[in-house]
Amino acid sequence: MRYLALDIGDKRTGVAAGDDVVRLVQPLVVVEAPRGESLLVALAKVIEEHAPDALVVGLPLNMDDTEGPAARAMRDFARSLEARFEVPVHMQDERLTSADADARMARSGRTRGEKKALRDALAAAAILEEFLRTRP
Repeated sequence: MRYLALDIGDKRTGVAAGDDVVRLVQPLVVVEAPRGESLLVALAKVIEEHAPDALVVGLPLNMDDTEGPAARAMRDFARSLEARFEVPVHMQDERLTSADADARMARSGRTRGEKKALRDALAAAAILEEFLRTRP
């Protein structure tokens, strides 16, 4: 099964791709669009190009495993994705994925601007790696 993972932010969304056969994940792109209709339009191009069987969306849980307003808003947006693109949407805990992305880039030699541009796609890759790791 082919997956696209989304690390959805207020202004930028990181996208990564992978599958459950070889379980390799690749950061793809960062989409610069605010959450809402403009993001759905921008994601349509990426989803059409990669034709995933399902989407994996990062769920911003609190550190105590509870769901706050951000998690509820993400679940609502995930329902919009599912209705719009007619593919299953899975939710995956995204806690510490941005920190993981920062750690991956720490010694990369990239400039601060280059790191910022790549961070969200790497966070999406971390979301998808964890999703695939925890699937049977």
